[in-house]
Amino acid sequence: MQITHFGHACVLIETDSARLLIDPGKFAADFEDLRDLDAVLITHQHFDHLDLDRLPALLSANPDTRLVVDPGSASAVAEKGLAATTARPGESLELGGAAINVVGGTHAVIHPDIPVIDNIGYVVDHGAFYHPGDSFFVPEQRIDVLGVPTGAPWLKLSEAVDFLRAVAPRVAVPIHEAVLAMPQMHYRMFEQLGPKDTAVEVLPKGTQTAL
Repeated sequence: MQITHFGHACVLIETDSARLLIDPGKFAADFEDLRDLDAVLITHQHFDHLDLDRLPALLSANPDTRLVVDPGSASAVAEKGLAATTARPGESLELGGAAINVVGGTHAVIHPDIPVIDNIGYVVDHGAFYHPGDSFFVPEQRIDVLGVPTGAPWLKLSEAVDFLRAVAPRVAVPIHEAVLAMPQMHYRMFEQLGPKDTAVEVLPKGTQTAL
């Protein structure tokens, strides 16, 4: 499997059969140049995961791409005139030959006074990769590579470490880092406090990496 991190929550997953782009949001760079995508998957409606300004052009350049969104994002993409599949927790999809399990359901709590919105996670090829979106949902499947959230208004470092321990992947790829001035401190904590058998791999932006 090949992974390219375009910044923050946006990653391109390339399996033997599929090219899947997850969460192309406002903080990501250069994803709009991608071609031959099988699917674009959105975990939830927040702008750092769903860039409604750049998404239409991306889909126009990839006319055979399937757009998959959570229930909370469905109306926003429809208003842009974009056809989308609404995915719900517990569902399974096949995209470009890759198996996708939809998990989770709700965004992590930011503050009790802020309403909780939909958020779905995507497990690719029975655990080869897991993108949780903005949640700490632990899937039933054994996870090989985890996109671990690093910094957010809904997250503190100890919670991210506990989530990493609970999932216990072979490899943890830090994502969701754009809100931090010095994410390297969090990366070190993942290395020091994460499971002893988990390797933490900080991916260079825009570079395809085999994991």
